[in-house]
Amino acid sequence: MRMNDVGGMEGFGTLTVSESDPPFHADWEAHVHALVAALVRRGVFALDEFRDAIERMSPAEYLETSYYERWFLATTTLLRAKGLLHEREASDG
Repeated sequence: MRMNDVGGMEGFGTLTVSESDPPFHADWEAHVHALVAALVRRGVFALDEFRDAIERMSPAEYLETSYYERWFLATTTLLRAKGLLHEREASDG
């Protein structure tokens, strides 16, 4: 079982959603969302690959990161695996 498979687990608190909530909590989240959408559209990686990269995160990393931090980490993982991003480039910024 992977960390993301938490079906039937309780204790994560109440989820409150309102229409007045912004879709992103910070600008960088919107940038990561747009980047992933563009990379999928261009065929750099498939949505299934992206989801699998998130699901392969260690339980500790998965629980310690926010939703869009997981997106960012999955994207960098996939770009490194495809030889499109090198360690130095990932740490510059």
